[in-house]
Amino acid sequence: MPENSNDQSRRSFLGKFTKGVVGASLFPTILTAADKQRNLQSLSRLREKYSVNDNIQIALIGAGGMGVADATTAVTVPGIKLIAACDLYDGRLSDAKQKWGNDIFTTRDYREILERKDIDAVIIATPDHWHKDISVAAMNKGKSVYCEKPMVHDINEGNEVVAAQNKNKVIYEVGSQGVSSLGNEKAKQLLKDGAIGKLNYAEGFWARMSPFGAWQYPIPADASPKTVGWDTFVSNTNKRPFDPLRFFRWRNYRDYGTGVSGDLFVHLFSSLHFVTSSIGPEKIMATGGLRFWKDGREVPDVMLGMFDYPETREHPAFNLSLRVNFVDGTGGTNYLRMVGSEGSMTVEWDKVTLYRNKQNADTSDPLLQTKKNDGKQYVYERKDMLPPEKLEYIADKGYNGAHFDHFYNLFNAMRTGGKVSEDSLFGYRAAAPALLCNDSYFSNKIINWDPSNLKIVTK
Repeated sequence: MPENSNDQSRRSFLGKFTKGVVGASLFPTILTAADKQRNLQSLSRLREKYSVNDNIQIALIGAGGMGVADATTAVTVPGIKLIAACDLYDGRLSDAKQKWGNDIFTTRDYREILERKDIDAVIIATPDHWHKDISVAAMNKGKSVYCEKPMVHDINEGNEVVAAQNKNKVIYEVGSQGVSSLGNEKAKQLLKDGAIGKLNYAEGFWARMSPFGAWQYPIPADASPKTVGWDTFVSNTNKRPFDPLRFFRWRNYRDYGTGVSGDLFVHLFSSLHFVTSSIGPEKIMATGGLRFWKDGREVPDVMLGMFDYPETREHPAFNLSLRVNFVDGTGGTNYLRMVGSEGSMTVEWDKVTLYRNKQNADTSDPLLQTKKNDGKQYVYERKDMLPPEKLEYIADKGYNGAHFDHFYNLFNAMRTGGKVSEDSLFGYRAAAPALLCNDSYFSNKIINWDPSNLKIVTK
């Protein structure tokens, strides 16, 4: 296989770093002046092209906690107006009118949203088992879509979403907002420039310590078959009598959610794939257990996943390990760490911390080889000016955050006919290893995956 881009760039970065030829990209700031100027010019062009009254009109489908957060962020982007909301619980529809005005249209039936000609895009923030059906239906109606992660509930659903986007030529973005963050963009640049040498290992960790963080969402006092559209909720999965726990704490159950892997690992896959330009692992295995939250849930609260990434033109072969712990007494923390032959970096959405290994002398240097091979010959080994062992790249003050950036990118793509970083194909390739991680856990088997052709490999 030809030399991958990581190999080609690492030597040039090392030369710049050790010789002191340090450009703007190596100083502890994420955006250079040129970057800022480009962003300002881009925003200026958009303002010239679109007037204040030229709004993109959006609707929210699934007005729970994440949906409300999505819509609240989306409407802070200039030129965006929320005009409709859909949910199966009446209390959320009432809350939507209080939050966004009595004039917004509300309904329990998402199909009424999709029939409206005045809606340009929808946010899909329903439980996972409805992502595919509503995504495909929305795109078939010509709507642009922002769909919460994971893009699909089952590994076999992804191709249908990708096909719908390709057929309808609409903008489709999956909601792992870290993909649009300054931190991920900087990490991608640093890796490409060879900042940590040759990538060989990555790890991610996500910890939660509160009941709410462990999906113990509150149950409204008025929850009943009258206030909840239960029959619709279960219409595309196993039919059951009304159960408020399953409706409001849906992440705990396999019929509706995708467990810790689909909720949290998928964020780490999305960031890792963006930074490395990877399309996914070829080998997946998982273990874990239900250690603390024994409340009737069907999914583990501790999970460990291991993944083998093959060598490609974009990156060398490397291994990934991911962990989630839902009863972490140390506090809620998360990170993505990438380790190479000459250092490591920890990637956050608004910060990247680069650690360089001091032991990076070039052992192929002929003078050093002479010194080793002939102890009688004196060779003056003059010391270098050492670069710092640690660099922090921190987002500028006033940074609006990854959530805003993700929506900004979506709406910008809609207006300009451009592209987003996390379209349906990217979203499928990020969801697949997360979903297969669950399959490995429940089947107690290693799963082999073909990330190019998007299919399970039977050996």
